[in-house]
Amino acid sequence: MNTPNEFLEQQSRRRFLANSAGGIGTVALGTMLASAMEQSASAEVSGGIPGLPHFTPKAKRVICLFQSGGVSHVDLFDDKRALHEYAGKEIPPSVKGDQRLTGMTSRQTEYPVVPPLKPGKHCGESGAWISDLLPHTQTVADHLTFIKTVHTEAINHDPAITFMNTGNQQPGYPSMGAWLSYGLGTDNANLPTFIAMTSQGSGKNPGQPIFSRLWGSGFLPSSHQGVGLRPGANPVLYLANPPGTTREQRRDMLNDLARLNEARAEELGDPETVTRIQAYEMAFRMQMSVPELTDISDESPATLESYGPDVHRPGSYAANCLLARRLTERGVRFVQLYHRGWDQHIALARQLPNQCRDVDQPSAALVKDLAERGLLNETLVLFMTEFGRTTFSQGKLGDPSSGRDHHGRCFTCWMAGGGVKGGFEYGATDDFCYNIAEDPVHLRDLHATLMHSLGIDHERFSYPFRGLNVRLTGVEESHVVNDVFA
Repeated sequence: MNTPNEFLEQQSRRRFLANSAGGIGTVALGTMLASAMEQSASAEVSGGIPGLPHFTPKAKRVICLFQSGGVSHVDLFDDKRALHEYAGKEIPPSVKGDQRLTGMTSRQTEYPVVPPLKPGKHCGESGAWISDLLPHTQTVADHLTFIKTVHTEAINHDPAITFMNTGNQQPGYPSMGAWLSYGLGTDNANLPTFIAMTSQGSGKNPGQPIFSRLWGSGFLPSSHQGVGLRPGANPVLYLANPPGTTREQRRDMLNDLARLNEARAEELGDPETVTRIQAYEMAFRMQMSVPELTDISDESPATLESYGPDVHRPGSYAANCLLARRLTERGVRFVQLYHRGWDQHIALARQLPNQCRDVDQPSAALVKDLAERGLLNETLVLFMTEFGRTTFSQGKLGDPSSGRDHHGRCFTCWMAGGGVKGGFEYGATDDFCYNIAEDPVHLRDLHATLMHSLGIDHERFSYPFRGLNVRLTGVEESHVVNDVFA
């Protein structure tokens, strides 16, 4: 039987060998500890991988407006004449093909075409069609690049939203924000590099569940996972000191705890011990930075009005959009908003207008606000979803309970800022908005384009895991959509 000292020695050897193979060895531990202490003492740029960015970035930060549930591209962004000519008629078999359908429509005997719920107009330099359900978005069309041909293999929510956020349909992989935190580090050590917020829409309520693993770090060091901000008086749980504890006492306690953790890290060579030091220090700094962040009393009445009345309701999509701008001003690398309620299988005519009202004015206000403050050029704004909706009706045509099913063959996302063209459309669908006619963009291509905007070559950015050099864009071929950049 091994003595305790022999056991610890063996553990140290194992960790050294395992971590050396994984790219972070005990040799680097001193550097990591020094970096952790430097971050404790300053709010300067820190972290990131040597050699990144690979080239001059077009953007410094990202705001991802993730619309959970599947936005109907047919109703909001992709009107076609054939949809009106075939309204109520069976979608041609040559168009529908042998597409895999969900269990919610696969047993239907009829698949009648349903045109967009409301009229729209052609907006901006590109003449992009935008539904009248989104009147505020219409006004910022010249800031937007619409990608009309995003596609995915996933047809159900959890695999699809996991795929879009992590590049893999299986849980356990790092999220987009975690990859960027790992690669580029932080511009403000007083706030997390990656922050996520959720809101419930007024369409389908409750919407599809949102799991914290969607902003998790997977197999990357856990210091790169997103930090969730909650609505209300306590945006981060347990951030305040216990009653009777002063800030000076808290500082002294953390100093003692850091020394214990440093000794443990030197003994075992476990990078997660360093992560623990960093987490405690970040929490200490956030005691000052988070209350200042969430206090919007310094915003002008005109700014608050631009985001709409919901901006005063903590946890609303509007309030989160304003916080996203404030976080971007403070140098947070990646901000992700998840808005639930877009899953219009039923009651499309009632739910979709409500859901659009949630996001239309705040999204447009965010783009305008960033532009007016000179932040849009260095901030990439992404309006994303996990898949689109079907051209045909789910349920009996014209029934108030009818809706649209999932559709991964093609759907629309938009981008703004971050070096992308304004007033531009990329890709085209067929006459029924059902298949891609030209310039397909797989979600991996979208990830490659995101990283390119931040100066990262996706093919040269990986992390060793289970004997593979794993990338956000996976092992299959993927391409940067260069045409979207100005």
